[in-house]
Amino acid sequence: MDVYLWIKALHVAAVIAWMAAMLYLPRLFVYHVGAAAGSETSETFKVMERRLLRGIATPSMIVTWLAGLTLVWQGGWMTSGWLHAKLLLVLILSGIHGMLARYTRDFANDRNVRSARFYRIINEVPAVLMLAIVILVIVKPF
Repeated sequence: MDVYLWIKALHVAAVIAWMAAMLYLPRLFVYHVGAAAGSETSETFKVMERRLLRGIATPSMIVTWLAGLTLVWQGGWMTSGWLHAKLLLVLILSGIHGMLARYTRDFANDRNVRSARFYRIINEVPAVLMLAIVILVIVKPF
């Protein structure tokens, strides 16, 4: 068995889970904005957001990073230009993850001050980053 391929499979699965959460969490925020603070609907959104962040988004981000860095090391990719660009984009995506965690805390404390439109726009950022990352990995343009 080639361990590299197993780690790559784990990395891809973790990326899929992380991206699903990164795309869904801001969508939950869009709907949560319309729920009155303290309402049953708002409380349900709080549970959904917390579980998505803690149960899927954060663990899959950690596995994505660990498996990805292992692949870099085992594959000898450290000097590849496309990898440096990819890592920069993944760092930005990780920063977006941190922002979404902060917004989750804001909603949990009934302190959201952002609009549904804001969250609709934020919802697109992970998708754009994902597209750029996939292009870098598959095409390896430099």
